[in-house]
Amino acid sequence: MIALAVILVPLAILAAWREDKVPARRRHYLALVLLSQAFMVGIFAARDVFLFYVMFEAMLIPLYFLIGSFGGAQRRYAAVKFLLYSLVGGLIMLVAVVALYFVGPGGEQAFLTDNLTGTLDLTTTQERLMFLAFFLAFAIKAPMVPVHTWLPDVAENARPGTTALLVAVLDKIGTFGMLTLCITLFPAAADWAAPVIIVFAVISVIYGALLAIGQKDMMRLVAFTSVSHFGIMVLGIFAFQQTSVEGAALYMFNHGLSTGALFLLVGFLIARTGTADVNAYGGLQRIIPVFAGTFLVVGLSALSLPGLSPFVSEIMVLVGAYPVASVAVIISAVSVVLAALYILLTYKKVFTGPAPEAEPATARDLTLRERLVAWPLVGLMLLLGFVPAIAIDYLREPSADIVAHVTAEEANA
Repeated sequence: MIALAVILVPLAILAAWREDKVPARRRHYLALVLLSQAFMVGIFAARDVFLFYVMFEAMLIPLYFLIGSFGGAQRRYAAVKFLLYSLVGGLIMLVAVVALYFVGPGGEQAFLTDNLTGTLDLTTTQERLMFLAFFLAFAIKAPMVPVHTWLPDVAENARPGTTALLVAVLDKIGTFGMLTLCITLFPAAADWAAPVIIVFAVISVIYGALLAIGQKDMMRLVAFTSVSHFGIMVLGIFAFQQTSVEGAALYMFNHGLSTGALFLLVGFLIARTGTADVNAYGGLQRIIPVFAGTFLVVGLSALSLPGLSPFVSEIMVLVGAYPVASVAVIISAVSVVLAALYILLTYKKVFTGPAPEAEPATARDLTLRERLVAWPLVGLMLLLGFVPAIAIDYLREPSADIVAHVTAEEANA
């Protein structure tokens, strides 16, 4: 996740380089992006629960201003909605963080995850309540149905670069927290809640895909595809199988590449025409073929085409989870067909058909700056699509530890 943040932040800055003509606003925007990156790295590197929480909440400050100060007509509404959802989850999690201090080992390093893992002496009720407090905060961040409604509004009204960072990196704090805190600190409660969580994950998968098909705004469309993809990740995590957990962790990175690239490309398109309405386009592949080809490859990665990195992680989740959640996997597999619909229908509406009478801005193909933003991400998708072992080798040991932790609790129970 730290690597993903380090990759995407410079690309998002490069993508937004000419969005502000006023130097002061450009400096303001870039400063907020860099501050967000500092919190991203801090959150993913934290091995202290209290430090994690402080970073988790402090991150809302630059994001609030990134959404509320730069974007569409309803950017302030979207920023307040995002803040309220995140604050509610964060404050509930704070209660559990404080409770950890009193029930944990105590001392100066009372919040270190290494000291807390396997040492908490909790009653069944205490563990379940604390798990639910953490999980709710992470489910809002992920986002999962039904606490996802802030995301489409933010995607529609924030800048494409802001949305790309939010969905591709920052929202992974939700799934990251589920893996590193919810399961490791409260394994028995995680096992108890897993069946219900898997049901909500499947609902997210299908619901997000269906709503993506019906969207006219391209930014909202990509946002709903992410709701669907996050459902796949949560399914893999709470199946508690090594292959599914590895796949979910790998999907966190691969989804960041594909969805980040998709948001940025849609942003480039909006910058040319001033609209995100799918129905306002048509026939663009005849006048901007490089843009159309790049968009198609990135779109195919979002529907998990073999040869591109999301395919590997998605198939690992579905195959790994099948032995313990076969019905959930079969239902979730329908999303592959739905993904083909929302990606290919969007491509058809935007890029195929008779060539329009192109205005100068619309007729401009991918510039050098835009290629430097999009093509490195496409290259990484291809690399991890054909050689996924580069990443999987790093995930095998921690995934095995997580699964063993839950399995040991099941045996004790």
